[in-house]
Amino acid sequence: MNSMNSGPETTNSPPATAAPATANNTVAATATVITNIASLVTNDPSLGWGSPRSSTFESGGGSPLGLIQDAAVVIEGDRIAWIGETSKAPATDNRVDAGGRAVIPGFVDSHSHLVFAGDRTAEFNARMSGQPYAAGGIRTTVAATRAATDEALEANLTRYLREALRQGTTTFETKSGYGLTVEDEARALRIAAAHTDEVTYLGAHIVSPDYADDPAGYVDLVTGPMLDACAPYARWIDVFCEKGAFDGDQARAILTAGKARGLHPRIHANQLTYGPGVQLAVELDAASADHCTHLTQQDVDALASGDTVATLLPGAEFSTRAEWPDARRLLDAGVTVALSTDCNPGSSFTSSVPFCIALAVRDMGMTPDEALWSATAGGAAALRRTDIGRLTPGARADLALLDAPSHVHLAYRPGVPLVSAVWRRGERVA
Repeated sequence: MNSMNSGPETTNSPPATAAPATANNTVAATATVITNIASLVTNDPSLGWGSPRSSTFESGGGSPLGLIQDAAVVIEGDRIAWIGETSKAPATDNRVDAGGRAVIPGFVDSHSHLVFAGDRTAEFNARMSGQPYAAGGIRTTVAATRAATDEALEANLTRYLREALRQGTTTFETKSGYGLTVEDEARALRIAAAHTDEVTYLGAHIVSPDYADDPAGYVDLVTGPMLDACAPYARWIDVFCEKGAFDGDQARAILTAGKARGLHPRIHANQLTYGPGVQLAVELDAASADHCTHLTQQDVDALASGDTVATLLPGAEFSTRAEWPDARRLLDAGVTVALSTDCNPGSSFTSSVPFCIALAVRDMGMTPDEALWSATAGGAAALRRTDIGRLTPGARADLALLDAPSHVHLAYRPGVPLVSAVWRRGERVA
């Protein structure tokens, strides 16, 4: 780990009230303290001040990032034990000098499709040559996934998990949806569940090719024998509510059946065109409505009125040359927004949350502060988690050290591998 010569890009002093974790400011000697952090993102606005050069800072308002400058973090076990200014950090046996770099919470990627085989290079090439994106390309991956061994699927999954971890992702959700038989959906979830608690049953990705002439029969399978086989491995149930996949009535039946089995809904909604997906998500108290590219004012109002998070997936728009979601419209309406990769072999083959942050800032109307919050605390909200996506005492010790003095560099230097170290559950893993 090389030290940076430059200091934080701000002359503003942090508040003197950044609170320690405990009243007596003591932690176990075996804990690890990271010191000399130029800018620490806590995602707790009560612990810091506004972001450098941001409009909220200039107007005197607070930032949701809860920035602390010249900061330190103490990790004890798998939790954050203390945060505050470096000069007040408690003594520990293990010290890491951040060298004037920034520290952020680990990214929470709340939407991915990582249990698959094969790729769709030919489809991407055709699309970049002028052919439009359609949901039917999923069938190519279904065929490859069905033909793959369990070992091949798991090897592929772990490859992309390592790739994401190197880029700062410490929590990820992933789905089935490329098997579309009882056996293949169940094995996909079983493989995924060995690597994450955030597993989603997506038997309703598209109508299985085996049921091309009987979509009602496939819905019966998804809500019956397939659900029975998959529910033990999953926390969530999802459906692709879109033209060419499942309509509103089918999606409601599928998500309602999942809720009855203890799986909480999330939904692919309004990606390719306007539709009922967002309204259905709010009606069923889905944790997240994902994509949200084509929204009516009624859709925006519905999201603003409930607890459903709007998860935006700019990698999909980038890879399909589609219209960008209007994040500014959602944020201004008071909607909670998450940013995720949608990593999948067809429409968004990226595992890089920093890349998605850069896209969101450049093309979706988000500020650097908003984009980072959405990729960390927003992702946690989309998974209905409070122990991740923030760096506060008691939270899980998931964090990334950037090779930059400020989180703004994630958007300022797109495509540059800025994550220089990662801790997950208190252990340095990358």
